[in-house]
Order: sequence, then structure tokens, then C-alpha cells
Amino acid sequence: MINIDTHTHVRGESIYLDDITELQGTLYAAVYGAPVAHAKIISLQIEEAAAMPGVHRIFTYKDIPGINQIGGIVADEPLFAHNEIHFNGMPIALVVAESVEIAQSAIKKIKLETEALPVITDPRVAKEKGLLITPPRTFKIGDSENAFAKCKYIFEGVAETNGQEHLYIETQGAYAIPLEDGSFKIYSSTQGPTAVQRHIAEVLSLPMHRFEVDTTRLGGGFGGKEDQATVWAIFCALATFHLKKPVKYSLHRMEDMRMTGKRNPYSSDFKIGLTEDLKILAYEASFYQNAGASADLSPAVLERTLFHSTNSYHVPNVTATAYCCRTNLVPNTAFRGFGGPQGMFVIEAAIAKAAESLQVPASEIQYKNLVKTGDEFPYGQIAESEAIACWNKADELYDVKKKRKEIEDFNATHTQLKKGISLMPICFGISFTKIFMNQARALIHVYQDGSIKLSTGAVEMGQGVNTKMVQVAAMVLGVKPIHIKIASTNTYRIANTSPSAASATADLNGKAVEMACNAIMERLIPLAAEILKAEPSEISIVDEWVYIKDLKSTLHWKTLIAEAYLKRIGLSEHSHYATPVINFNASIEKGHPFAYHVYGTAITTVTLDCIRGTYEIDAVDIVHDFGQSMNPTIDLGQIEGGLVQGIGWMTMEEIVFDDEGKLRSNALSTYKVPDIYSVPKKVNTHFLKTDQENMAIFRSKAVGEPPLMYGIGSYFALRNAVLAFNPQSSIALSAPITPEKVLMGLYLKKPTLND
Repeated sequence: MINIDTHTHVRGESIYLDDITELQGTLYAAVYGAPVAHAKIISLQIEEAAAMPGVHRIFTYKDIPGINQIGGIVADEPLFAHNEIHFNGMPIALVVAESVEIAQSAIKKIKLETEALPVITDPRVAKEKGLLITPPRTFKIGDSENAFAKCKYIFEGVAETNGQEHLYIETQGAYAIPLEDGSFKIYSSTQGPTAVQRHIAEVLSLPMHRFEVDTTRLGGGFGGKEDQATVWAIFCALATFHLKKPVKYSLHRMEDMRMTGKRNPYSSDFKIGLTEDLKILAYEASFYQNAGASADLSPAVLERTLFHSTNSYHVPNVTATAYCCRTNLVPNTAFRGFGGPQGMFVIEAAIAKAAESLQVPASEIQYKNLVKTGDEFPYGQIAESEAIACWNKADELYDVKKKRKEIEDFNATHTQLKKGISLMPICFGISFTKIFMNQARALIHVYQDGSIKLSTGAVEMGQGVNTKMVQVAAMVLGVKPIHIKIASTNTYRIANTSPSAASATADLNGKAVEMACNAIMERLIPLAAEILKAEPSEISIVDEWVYIKDLKSTLHWKTLIAEAYLKRIGLSEHSHYATPVINFNASIEKGHPFAYHVYGTAITTVTLDCIRGTYEIDAVDIVHDFGQSMNPTIDLGQIEGGLVQGIGWMTMEEIVFDDEGKLRSNALSTYKVPDIYSVPKKVNTHFLKTDQENMAIFRSKAVGEPPLMYGIGSYFALRNAVLAFNPQSSIALSAPITPEKVLMGLYLKKPTLND
């Protein structure tokens, strides 16, 4: 089944926020963001801006009827700056005018007087000063301290990963419309409609039922619209509340880049201990997470870093500690992988350092330590592993030994070009790690003519979840997908939604759809049996015809539905699904937090120009654990998209803040993302065949986040190419490995005693 949005996408007819027909009298908003990163506010002068023709009103914290607070996990994030500025771009005032141009012009006339305060941008400095948003957390198994005494080899080091700009095609935005009786409709480009609804209600001091939040689809999200879409919807709702007029705000790209959070940067310390036969006996890691000025989702991101700190390996003695550090940067947030990639990079860096020091391929250490079914993760869950199966299949299909020989031969005969190779196994847990968030609802109406309307809490943002929801309903009801119409995600139809995130959206909402369809079928099957004078156990519906055993009857779906209506049989169903089994006790940091894990292995090969420091990714060969994919076309697209996004994070997407906390990589001229010339020349993906039970919808495992981690392999393949040119290179374990870093790494050697 193809993506149900394909037809309207390619014709330019799909509706996004900016495609919604605007009502007469719509006003336009723009935010005045702080020009400094940390300061006390002495005075704010808005009079000149407010007097401009076309400006209707300028709002500040004084105009909030409820609370000036939007923090979801920790109440530490004011909607408007009040006494103190915490980051460059922090909202101070909201201008509402008759046009976008007038609103933007008015911003330039606002005058702010401040008293400078110290600016902190480094998470290690923040940690030293005690600036932690939440207490440190530690995941532990075994006794790493004593286990190191039994290790033959011990290696220590520092690993760093930078942030990443979400760069969704559609920027943040919202459109608020006043309704009768003090109610409001909010169109929001958000992954979390309920979060938008809840926070608007709190800021305006009104009950949630006054606010209907509606989302048809997003032009990309990647986690950047899970929490951070909320603030823009609140601004529009606040203005609409006061002015009683529709208000819209679609951010300019440079506004979006400046005022929204990124993937959390991390600076980490590691210590790894191996036995003589290269088994990892002990591992310790300290993660210093740059949360930015407020918590946002950073504490939850940090938790997932700990969950994935050992990646796809079984290590019997682990101590992993993470610090959520407050700095004067824009609050960082969710991004595809949600902290998992940052944790995985550190243990891969530790293995790489050990391999380089021992002069063995990293893959030799990786393979010997892959997690097996029955092994225990540091957080207590017992593995049901496909790690070795994925690795062995990749080795069989893509012949790693042959690839290595070809690379060795190439490097021996080329001085200005060098090739590198890496293997990247992944193990990624699927579920929200906050257990209460693992719930979803679905609403289905079967109309008198047999057509079907389907509503869920899933937000379509290019990942194909709407298509999968239609597939579930079609398969359970036995009807053609063309007769099913999926509705927008709306808080009046489906309440109390979890955000579309954590790769759990299809599973949670798909299970709810399945339950709703089954409930309707439980009412229709006896009716069909009655009409056909058969036993209910003999009845099935296939391709819209009722079958008795395996024989097609004369009873069509439409006729059955018409008869059900006449007999007053319920043709609507609202269902609720909550993932069973999962649990986690944060007081002891143990439990079974994931419904299942996704496994895979990627082999990355690169060619490096040792004169220029530029490089090409020749191929990425993948074996991926899809379970039993219900839509291979969509899933393959997710693999390729996630891989390229991960490669971008690892190789070229470099976020730069200056010492004063100002974003310097603030446009597409200074922030580079992969284009057609920087993606791998070849991407091969093999669907691992597996019969192992899992808790995914139709056993089709989640595929949103896991493939991003394959991109980590590009970093280590490039690093290996650098070391092939200069075995004494001092190149740091720091991502992204940009051409500038590569060029310096090619020619800088490690210091010696003589130096």
C-alpha cells in the first residue's frame, strides 16, 4: 500500500498550517527575543512600537491571566522573560499587527535596557558551579570499580557530540481562532496537541475544554515540535483571548533557528576495561548534558542516554552517571533518538580508542560483546536479542572480509586518497520511558453507506503513520483502504493524547485502532451469521465480501452495514490501549521499560581526500530488524531518511554559539545539512527475517528513530581513513567530524615525550 498522502503531496494540495484559509480580520504576531543571553531587565520600552500604524497591541508577562510558566517536566521556563533573561532569543514581548511586515518592523523599535550577568555555555562549567536542573542519575549493574582490577586493558578518554538543528521544512507556527462562548480553536504545527491544549489552558487560566487543538499534518518534526511547538500556539491564543480576533504566527527560518532548541550537545568521560580475549568487563561513563536555560525535555532525554549507554553490547559491570546541566543557551529538546545516539556514541568511541591502542579492528571487540537473549541490560530488562543475527547476516550478505581486503589494497596503492570502513550495531528500546505516556485512543465511525472515518492521536509528519493506521483498519475490518478516511488529529475527537514521538506512535495508536475495529467486528459477525444462517466462527470478511468458511457469500459489506443500522447495532467505537508489561522504578533505576528492542548492523565505507580533507561516503550496507514489516516501502524510506540525518549530525551539521551565547550558525549559509551530493552513493537495506514475537502492531517493529544511529558509523569510518593516512593522528573523539576537523587531524600528530 502506498502512502495515502502521495497524491496530494505531489500535486501541491496537501494542507499545512500556512495553507489554511485565513479568516477576515486575521492579525499576525512576531516575538521580540532577548538580544543577550544572560542579564537583568532594567527597563522595557514598547511605546514607540505600540504607536506604529497597524500595530494592535504588544503583550508582555503583565498580560497573562494565568501563570507565566510553560515548563512541562520542571516548572522553570517562563513564557515571557520577567526580571531576568536566560538565553539569547528568550521571548520578552509579543507584537500583534495587521501584517507580518508591520509586526517585524515594530520589533525593531522596542528598546531594552539590561544589566549583564555571567554567560555559561559549557555544561562542564555549569556542573562545576552546581547548575543542575535535576539531580544526577546513575544506572548501575555489577561492580565496575572492582571489575577494573581484573581487566587486562584499560582505556580512558573524552567523547563529545554537538547539537543538531531540526530543520523541518515547515517552521514552527500556529493559528488561533475565537469561537463562541469563550472557546478557541487552535491550529498548531505540533507533535503534541494535548500539551498545547494543557499549557494554553494554564497560561490563560481556563479549563482545557475551551481549547480545541487541531493538526492535519506537519512538514517535519523530528522531535522539535514535541514540546517546543507549544509556545507559539500559546502566543497566538493569548493574543486572540485579549483581542477577540484570529491571530497567526509562522516563524521565519532565522527566527526558528535562533529561538528554538536543538539536539542536546554532550561532553562525556569514559573508562573501559577489557579482558585479554577482548571481552568488555567494565565500563564507566559520565555524561554532561547541555540542557540550555531550562529543562524542556532534557531530563527525559538524559534518561534515555542512560538506557542506551551500552548500545548493543552486554557489559556485566557498568556505572553510567548523567548530569543535566543548565547553561545560557536556548533550551534544548527532543530530537530523533532522544538521547540514545549521544549515549551510543560514547561507548563506540571507547571501543574505537581501545581498538586503536591494541591495533585490532574495532569490529573484533564489537562482535565479541554483542548482547544475547537472556543478557541483562544495566537497567534490569532482560534482552530478547537479534544483535548477533543482524551482524552475521550483514557479514554474510556484504562480505566484510572482502571489503577490508579491498580497502587495504586501495590504501596501499594510494597516497592522496584513503578509504575507511566501520561496523555500527544498534539496539534501541521502543516505548516512552515515562510509563504513563504509553497509552492511546482511537475513534471509528462506520457510516450507513459503509464508508469509514478514523480518528487517532497520531500526528502525521511525513513518517507515514496515517497510512499505517488506515492499513490496520482495512485489515481488521476486511475493507478496501480507499473507503477509509483518516481525520486530522484533534483534541475534541481524541483527548489526552501522548505526543507522536519515541517511535511508539504507530504501535500505540495502531493497537487502539485494532481494538476499536475488533469491537465493531464483534457486533457485525453475529449479524452476518444470522443473515446467512451460519455459525459466527465460520464468518470472515475479506475484500468487503462476507465469507462462510472459505466460500464467498452474496452478502457485501455495504449491505451488512445497512442491515446493522436498521437493527440499531452500534457502528462507532472509541477504544483505549495501554502497553502491558512495561514498568520502571526510578528509585532503584531498574525495571522493564521497553515493549521491545530494535536491532541492526550497518557497514559504512568512505573515501577521504587527504589533501583537502573532503570525503565521500561510498556505501552503507544495512541489515535491519523490522520484525514483520507491514509497509516495507514506508519503512525503507524511514531507514534511508534516518541514516542520512544521522550522517549529517556526525559529519557536517555543526552548531556554533559564541562565548556570549549568540547563535552564529543561524542560517542555511552557515549551517550545512546533507544534500544529494553528500549522501551515500549506495544504500542497501536487508529486511532481517525473524519469527520472534514482539508487542508491535502486527509485529511490525517501530522504524522512526533506530536508523539514525546507523549514521554514527560514518564518523568512525572517516576516523579510520584519517588513521590510515596518519596512524599518529591526534584527532579528537569529537563529532561532527567536519572537513575542517579532518584536515587538521590528517596532519596533527600526538605529542611525544620529546615534544
